[in-house]
Amino acid sequence: MSSPTITPYRTSIPDSSLSLLTTKLATTTFPPETTFTDNWDYGASLTSLKRLVSYWKNGFDWRTQEKMLNEKLPQFMTTVEVEGFGELEIHFVHQKSEERESIPLLFCHGWPGSFLEVIKILPLLTRKDGDGPSFHVVAPSLPNFGFSEGPKKPGFGIPQYAEAMHKVMLNLGYDKYVTQGGDWGFEITRTIGIKYPHHCLASHLNYIEIPPLYSPHPNHPVLPLFPQPRRKSRPRTHKLVPNPRLRLQHPAIHPATHARLPFV
Repeated sequence: MSSPTITPYRTSIPDSSLSLLTTKLATTTFPPETTFTDNWDYGASLTSLKRLVSYWKNGFDWRTQEKMLNEKLPQFMTTVEVEGFGELEIHFVHQKSEERESIPLLFCHGWPGSFLEVIKILPLLTRKDGDGPSFHVVAPSLPNFGFSEGPKKPGFGIPQYAEAMHKVMLNLGYDKYVTQGGDWGFEITRTIGIKYPHHCLASHLNYIEIPPLYSPHPNHPVLPLFPQPRRKSRPRTHKLVPNPRLRLQHPAIHPATHARLPFV
């Protein structure tokens, strides 16, 4: 069996894509003014939205950000095969620690998020520190996020995301590793721990939005710690996304670039 291929990657968005973005921003149509236009109880302030669109069009320099990403983040691509879905090209950041015996750490971002969630803490995680552990950090772009390839068939769910992320770690030679996940990353890393317990040695979780049970388990007494009213008090729009009938969200929002700003 041949060794997995790990290819260096540099972020490079085509000029044509940037020109198209500028055109879209320049032709933005805003909703009409109302008596509650700047009342945040009804969503993003129209004044703030106009200011952000103007900055995005006239003040934001993508090439500067792109240069920063390529200078600060060691980025790579690798191919993983997900059962029933074929091969996927996965983008990831791989920042090794100076400490040779550091712990491999898989960092899974949430939704809507990206590998950039790890950028500010990379120096803290990888530094050689006698007072605590250091890590070899792997921060992938989940399939269909960032620069990673998306599946071409329906049915790609949390178990498949977990399989893909696990195989990225195996491709890098990390047979044993730990994980960090928040939001959707929590669900993925929790699944990794259950599906691959001999590989995933520990998990750190944040933004735990559902009870910590993947399958029936003797720990059912912990369920009262997650009362239903509390979960209902934190609704998230992205709960709609897995519904296949709502694929219209992408074609509806994609042409209107500014439509993403109020959510972000």
